[in-house]
Amino acid sequence: MADILIVEDNKELAKLLCDFLRAENYTVSIAENAEKALSLYQRYGARLIVLDIMLPGKDGYAICERIRAESNTPILIVSARTDKDDKLLGLRLGADDYIEKPYDIDILLAKISGIFKRRYSLDEITDGSLRVNKAARTVYKDDMKLEMTAKEFELLLLLIENRGRTLSKEYMFNTIWGSDSDSEPQTLTVHIKWLRQKIEDDPKKPQRILTVWGVGYRYL
Repeated sequence: MADILIVEDNKELAKLLCDFLRAENYTVSIAENAEKALSLYQRYGARLIVLDIMLPGKDGYAICERIRAESNTPILIVSARTDKDDKLLGLRLGADDYIEKPYDIDILLAKISGIFKRRYSLDEITDGSLRVNKAARTVYKDDMKLEMTAKEFELLLLLIENRGRTLSKEYMFNTIWGSDSDSEPQTLTVHIKWLRQKIEDDPKKPQRILTVWGVGYRYL
């Protein structure tokens, strides 16, 4: 999974921003249109999306709406559209922030750093009797440590960080295993079963990881 997905049709600007971000030790992917952006996101995921609005074909608003429908990945809109209505639309569609072009690169980097700190800096997530420590990669239930594989931990973390949202099976599989993985998509179903056996009080009647038939799973 990349740290940041830049969606920008100006190749020179995208490369410049990419260079600045990589200098700050972020991993970065670039897409010049909505189709490629959504494809990259579905296949590999991203921890933050820096999104231009004026794109060839579908605009950035369509991307924002589509991504927000399936995950709470932070979205930072960067656009030359400066009207109040444009900003309000972006925020109403679920963007976390909106910055105007031309922008000061230091301000943009500060906003990105702030989003990462607010969203990802907490090492421990607590959910009732469940405690997930991201730094130590450990999970405790009722103060008892649960033994988990790397994939089980990553899958649980993905679900918890998208609490309340239905994640498609395709998105979950591609995010955890990668679209080029030799694993079968059925692997996801098996790992969900294993997770339920470990974190649910009654795995046959799950209260945390729910199945959304025909779509995927949702963590409550």
